[in-house]
Amino acid sequence: MSPLGFAKLPPMGARPFRAAAIQLDPAQLGNNLAAMNTSNEEQASTLLPQSIPQSTKTVSRRSFLGAAAGMVGGASMSWLTASALAATAAEPEGEPSRRKDIRVGMMTAPVSGMALTEALDMANRCHIAALEVMSGPGSRLLDPMKFGPEDADKVKAELAQRGLQISSLANYMNSTEPGKTEEVQNVAKKMIDAAALLGVPTICMITGLPHEGVSKIQMLKTVVRGVFRPIIDHAKEKGINVGVENWFATNLQGLDTFDCLMETLPDENFGFNYDPSHLVHQELDYMIPISRFSKRIFHTHAKDCLIDVQRRRYVGILGGGWWRYAIPGYGDIQWGEYIGHLRQVGYKGVLSIEHEDDTFGAEDGFLHGARYLNRYC
Repeated sequence: MSPLGFAKLPPMGARPFRAAAIQLDPAQLGNNLAAMNTSNEEQASTLLPQSIPQSTKTVSRRSFLGAAAGMVGGASMSWLTASALAATAAEPEGEPSRRKDIRVGMMTAPVSGMALTEALDMANRCHIAALEVMSGPGSRLLDPMKFGPEDADKVKAELAQRGLQISSLANYMNSTEPGKTEEVQNVAKKMIDAAALLGVPTICMITGLPHEGVSKIQMLKTVVRGVFRPIIDHAKEKGINVGVENWFATNLQGLDTFDCLMETLPDENFGFNYDPSHLVHQELDYMIPISRFSKRIFHTHAKDCLIDVQRRRYVGILGGGWWRYAIPGYGDIQWGEYIGHLRQVGYKGVLSIEHEDDTFGAEDGFLHGARYLNRYC
């Protein structure tokens, strides 16, 4: 039992807290999620801001933290533990996870300013087997709005040349933004079409931000259902799964919202891009969804969450700065147990590293995360 009486949380005082925590305030993020799908090139030249302003031009949590990671990654090498170095020495050359049922992947938001071939080359250098490719209008990685059979053939050739796969096409725009429903549905359908051309099994989205004065449960039963119904139907026709990430700031928060969503949209091709890190700081059991929704987990994010217990005891759970996202292996998630549970329920997919750790640069973070996770895959 944890100090607060909740089961299954790992021993949170076991690891030192290495850096200042970043506390994300969902109220400040507004409707800026579309920034996840834009280039980070301009951000790379700016200093880490002290807060996220309320502006329609600000970056999202992913693009913001991805840019921040690029600034401070040089210092991260000195934080390697002896065990990590030992794992490096013992790691065989080549591609450790590519022929296994559970493979290590990467979510490409921190490198969204790159061309797809550059991201593929980075994945190879980091011993990563699959990519969750950020896709949307104007994306340098993959623009589904003008993606045809010839484009698909070129991408397949680049993947085959490097021995890589695309695990999903992803777009994390705010799917419940008022007045944007038709746009969201159009982009999602184009992503589904592109996925079908590429032989990619899944597209990843989010359930959107709640509307003022409307509960998350009510949002799921009404607004989210209306937005996703035609998307799911189109995906079913194309043989594609739709997975939504359970970011706590969206309409998916506690396990009660998980249950509600799956009951509201019971289609077999609709489920989760499951991220356990969002449950850790909420004191929820991140193992429960694995068995409870085993048939509807199509994709997983691999992101850790590091708890600063002493600061939490000082500022309280409603205070800030006592938790932050981390590269797998640098937080409080028990990855061996987590992956073991995935295997037990028959999951055969990726652990897509979602890099939101400002103590690592983009490539360093993916390299360290993949090195750690490949020990279990």
